[in-house]
Amino acid sequence: MRIAPLAILILFIVGCNNSNSTDPNVIVDRAIKAHGLDGLVGKSVEFDFRNRHYKTERYSDKFVYYRSWEDSLGLVIDKLVNSSEFSRKLNDSTVEVNAEWSQRYGNSVNSVLYFFQLPFGLNDPAVNKTYIGESSINQEPYQIVKVTFQQENGGEDFQDEYFYWIHKEKYTVDFLAYNYITDGGGVRFRQAINRRGVNGLIFQDYVNYKPLSKDTPLDSLDNLFENGELKKLSLILSENIEVSNL
Repeated sequence: MRIAPLAILILFIVGCNNSNSTDPNVIVDRAIKAHGLDGLVGKSVEFDFRNRHYKTERYSDKFVYYRSWEDSLGLVIDKLVNSSEFSRKLNDSTVEVNAEWSQRYGNSVNSVLYFFQLPFGLNDPAVNKTYIGESSINQEPYQIVKVTFQQENGGEDFQDEYFYWIHKEKYTVDFLAYNYITDGGGVRFRQAINRRGVNGLIFQDYVNYKPLSKDTPLDSLDNLFENGELKKLSLILSENIEVSNL
């Protein structure tokens, strides 16, 4: 079958537009696939982070997070279902936790698992995504996607804003930044390190930085990073990662 020159040109333009899409939903979908996290459903993932053991179970209709550790009284296990239903056990006995502390503990568990599973959570229903533009960090090309949250189902920190620097060719999330208003507010910038695959899923650690001013705009942090004008705060390291089928 002979294809007319005009049809060839249209197919070429469509193909180019698709491969260099500025649709934030397309960019995020490709990032999730690049990290292998399109295969996260049906998997159980466990890891250690700062003297706590974490586990996530992701089903087609729900997800369950766990955090556990040993203290002087025994084994403590926190459980969080769909980021909203928190419960705690001590040595297999249920511990009564009031609403305020249930929310605090739940937010703490959710925060760790959110960053650990990035960029998977960027397709949550409460997420609003906006394409910001292109940038270059260390001579590598990036597309920037801004993420905000709807108040409904957006969690306690729904007013926070996030920027993600997604590699234009590899679609890996190499850098991210966010601002927050709790505890006096502030700004953070993270650089991905130690990227590794575990049973087909890609995980990474981070170097955590902050600017001199907590009012620094997120879109200036990539230049400040390149110029060495950010202060290194900590390492975000997840260890002993295990992936299994549910």
